[in-house]
Amino acid sequence: MDHTLKYLQESLSNYTDNALSESIYQKLRNNSYENEEEFVEDLNDKEMQYLDQILEREINYAENVQDDVRVAQLREVYEIIF
Repeated sequence: MDHTLKYLQESLSNYTDNALSESIYQKLRNNSYENEEEFVEDLNDKEMQYLDQILEREINYAENVQDDVRVAQLREVYEIIF
């Protein structure tokens, strides 16, 4: 799995109490996506909208703790989705 998607999977693991988040998390765990584009193509509209919210929150958190690598990785997914 792509490193960027591993960062996303780790972030989503904090939200698995939500059914939509759990669904996206399971997609990442159960599929061998070669890159972010392949993953994004597998998402439906609701999943993309949900990821919009989560990624904004996670990117802001990473910026606050000055985790530049995480910020860059999560932004990469965010930019592909939107």
